[in-house]
Amino acid sequence: MENRIHSLFKKKGNKILSVYFTAGYPALNDTIEIIKELEKNGVDLIEIGIPFSDPVADGPVIQHSSEIALKNGMTLNLLFEQMENIRDHVSIPLILMGYFNPVMQYGLENFCAKCKEIGIDGTILPDLPLDVFENDYKELFEKNNLSNIFLITPQTPDSRIRKIDSLSSAFIYMVSSSSTTGIKTNVIDSQTSYFERIKKMDLNAKQLIGFGISDRSSFEKACHYTSGAIIGSAFIKALSGERAMKEKVKDFVQNII
Repeated sequence: MENRIHSLFKKKGNKILSVYFTAGYPALNDTIEIIKELEKNGVDLIEIGIPFSDPVADGPVIQHSSEIALKNGMTLNLLFEQMENIRDHVSIPLILMGYFNPVMQYGLENFCAKCKEIGIDGTILPDLPLDVFENDYKELFEKNNLSNIFLITPQTPDSRIRKIDSLSSAFIYMVSSSSTTGIKTNVIDSQTSYFERIKKMDLNAKQLIGFGISDRSSFEKACHYTSGAIIGSAFIKALSGERAMKEKVKDFVQNII
């Protein structure tokens, strides 16, 4: 069976909207409802964050959501339990994003097999070294039809980007700036030369831009240079408050696409 991420990029070449949220936030059992509502409202791809106690690369919004999710009792074991029958409800690609430590504690072979079993299409593990993935885990991921997505930044040299491109079976996550997530710097305007540089490299893998995408304007600017964009902190902010989850998700997505 073809990986759903591959199918998505074949079917829809532009304006792909990926949304990130932290599993177990705002409440422990919100995860499945949020996934269902995101698909229902037209999101193309969902990144589900595995909360971690030391999220060094995340900005304050995602760090806070991770703290709340852990206090709520979210674990990788529980997340897999919650998502056991997710493919009875949604058909769009699903990615698990998190730090390598909880995955290693779970056991990488068990993790990859469980992802395949419940229908996870990819992972984003920013602190998994490129050479370790290539030498130790690439075959395991391929065996389980699981794409591992790598990040690049404005500082990533061309040689490393080419290497990442050669190892990418889904897309490349283009971090728009070197700051942590959720920093309001209007990065889209200030990073034009970086986006142009990557576009001219004519990479095999598609790219999605993340960090600093928060509204329709920044989403559309990202789509001008790549296949789409990833929104995280802005969506997590939108999940707070007392309104019904359906309304919060619907209003947020409609303000982007």
